[in-house]
Amino acid sequence: MAWGRLSSRKTDAPMSDINVTPLVDVMLVLLVIFMVTAPLMTSAIRLDLPQSEGGQPGSGATSVVLVVDAQGALYLNDQVITADTLRMHLTRVARRDPQTELELRADASVPYGRVVEAMGLAQKAGLTKIGFVAQLAEP
Repeated sequence: MAWGRLSSRKTDAPMSDINVTPLVDVMLVLLVIFMVTAPLMTSAIRLDLPQSEGGQPGSGATSVVLVVDAQGALYLNDQVITADTLRMHLTRVARRDPQTELELRADASVPYGRVVEAMGLAQKAGLTKIGFVAQLAEP
């Protein structure tokens, strides 16, 4: 190589093919991850949940008691209430104090869907703190 001159050697032409080896490696790793986690996402186990031995409930600043009896009727602070009236009342309570806690007491024979409907009414009204009240298990 002389001073001031560039090398006159021909360089290799740029490679215009895509190297798919890293792509295949990543896809295989993702395939294995999905194959392992897919069975875990579906829960086919049927449970009969036991009673719980919980601690004493903490006293919140303000709370509203919603009861769902065995027939699915709603009671707000021991007074029968319809779903529409409940929605309006809970909206007023949430506007007054958004930190108000809803104490949800449901009979053991109430279908899960009815309890979820009651929770949905409360959340739609703006109450985000929902406490589930249960009886302590007998020793």
